[in-house]
Amino acid sequence: MTDENTTPNPADPAEPNTAMGPAQVTLRTSEQGAPALSTLYDQIGGRETFERLVREFYRGVASDPDLLAMYPEKDLEGAIQRLTGFLEQYWGGPTTYSQERGHPRLRMRHNPFKVNPAARDRWLAHMHAAVKSLELSPLHEATLWDYLERAAHAMVNTFDE
Repeated sequence: MTDENTTPNPADPAEPNTAMGPAQVTLRTSEQGAPALSTLYDQIGGRETFERLVREFYRGVASDPDLLAMYPEKDLEGAIQRLTGFLEQYWGGPTTYSQERGHPRLRMRHNPFKVNPAARDRWLAHMHAAVKSLELSPLHEATLWDYLERAAHAMVNTFDE
């Protein structure tokens, strides 16, 4: 027998899979109530906040000829929607990004572009300004920034100038 706190065993769907470690537990505000803990997506304001973040970021990109050259389209709206969708999914929002585009495959998607440390640093400067513009709580800002900084470092694919 399974319930929402166990993972079905693929070999026998009627039995919980204990080989995967402890069952996931969802803390609730009351029996069958809403989850007691929400996602960062919910905590900072959902899509509206992520869209504000990304639009502010792309305002900076639009003024940076080196970064702007990495975007094949003159209109950045497609890039804005893709990054917004990715971030909202990553932080616990709707899974629209994967439904429309499949697995994020960030390194593969960035591989055609020359992402060197200088490009990474310009990307981070614009993103940092965008994160600051949200005026999040220190914990939320640090959590979001930690991920963005690590992701930017992971996208470097060349050390050529």
